[in-house]
Amino acid sequence: MHNQLTKQDIKRMEEEIEYRKLVVRKEALEAVKEARAQGDLSENFEYYAAKREKNKNEGRIRFLERMIKTAEIISDESKEDEIGVNNTVEVRFEEDGSVETYKIVTTMRGNSLEGLVSTESPIGKALLGHKKGDRVCVQVNENYSYYVIVEKIEKTGDDGSEKIRSF
Repeated sequence: MHNQLTKQDIKRMEEEIEYRKLVVRKEALEAVKEARAQGDLSENFEYYAAKREKNKNEGRIRFLERMIKTAEIISDESKEDEIGVNNTVEVRFEEDGSVETYKIVTTMRGNSLEGLVSTESPIGKALLGHKKGDRVCVQVNENYSYYVIVEKIEKTGDDGSEKIRSF
């Protein structure tokens, strides 16, 4: 399965890779050198901690490069009155009348605790392409689904700034 990413996601990942290669890698190598210079490596906690941080950085670089290489590029453009990627949506749950606000994002940025819902999540997938006032069935699995009503759509940019307007 390929991760769905926008061009902006790819750009951010490339910037992080560059930063990690030019800044973090240099700092990590220096920390390893300094710790190694302290002598006996068998009981040198600083050396092992510095090596662990260096390896963590290299692992993150490899992860990001692999994500970019295997990514499926998707557009964050949508019709003016429809829900699309990077739009903020307010929905009302039919079951209890509660209202929640979500931002629809790519798989890489999804974080439900912060209200960032992935396009691959049940609610994100269900909401894409719908308009204000639509009753949307969110299919969680084959045995459970629920309905939400789209109350409001805010067209926002990838950086969170408002791009168009609310509906």
